[in-house]
Amino acid sequence: MEEQDITTEGEGGVWRQAALALWSRPMIRACLIIMLLFSLLAGYGEAVYQYYRHTDQTPTYQQLNLRERYQPPGFVRFYSTRSAADLFRHPLGTDNLGRDVALRIVQGARIAFQVGVVTSLIAIPLGVLLGCLGGYFGGRTDALVVWLYSTVASMPGLLFILAISVVVGKGLTGVYLGIGLTTWVGVCRLIRGEVIKHRDLPYVQAARVMGHGPFYILFRHILPNIAHVIIIVFSLRFPAAISTEVFISFLGLGAQNEPSWGIMINNARLRLWQGMWWELTFVTLALFLLVLSFNLAGDALRDAFDPRLRK
Repeated sequence: MEEQDITTEGEGGVWRQAALALWSRPMIRACLIIMLLFSLLAGYGEAVYQYYRHTDQTPTYQQLNLRERYQPPGFVRFYSTRSAADLFRHPLGTDNLGRDVALRIVQGARIAFQVGVVTSLIAIPLGVLLGCLGGYFGGRTDALVVWLYSTVASMPGLLFILAISVVVGKGLTGVYLGIGLTTWVGVCRLIRGEVIKHRDLPYVQAARVMGHGPFYILFRHILPNIAHVIIIVFSLRFPAAISTEVFISFLGLGAQNEPSWGIMINNARLRLWQGMWWELTFVTLALFLLVLSFNLAGDALRDAFDPRLRK
């Protein structure tokens, strides 16, 4: 009976305890709900985008309606007219071209999640692979990996991203490559340290005695034991990638002809002095909630997997 409890703890107990620890905190529950809501909005935005793309129609969020421009949010109009139609028609108002702000924020969430996922698919596998090779084999392999990530880290990250975006061209492709090829350094450092810590542990030595090769040990034994580190890295770098994309799009080098949050902020700031506050307010609020939720959830996830805090 005692051996069964130990096995259960080794296989899934830590993950279950971490999940319960996260869900028991009201603030983290709220963050997870916000992240789920934005994920659903991004999925809905992607479905809408693909529909209009395949039907070759102008999307609703891109249609110009100068008669409806500068419409305040629905609750502001409802306060003056007491009409339920005003409450639900353009609930977050319209911009200077009469485009619905709420629909454009949803599409901005789609672009934000695309950037977070695609750049993670570039940076995390690259960082994990190099970190595993350098940490396990050591010697010249480790020296080469350290030299490589030290060289990349010595370059100003934002300037490197902007340079890649300029070379590739305006658009999200340059953003994907720029962020993905510059943010793998932190992942590589962390994974390398974890592999160095695990490579001399008894379970790895036992696998060597059994005759398993280095790559089998590395990817079959060590990597599953540091999988939680990869999840934590993803949860922390995801909002960083979104913030970087917003800044690059704000400068005009990111998304083109798409309602990225950076483009919306850049356009809305020019009209803020005219009293058109709603577009900038709601876009900034959406960005703030999403980034804050991921950061708080990532910190809580890291604390939940810290053995010293668990004890």
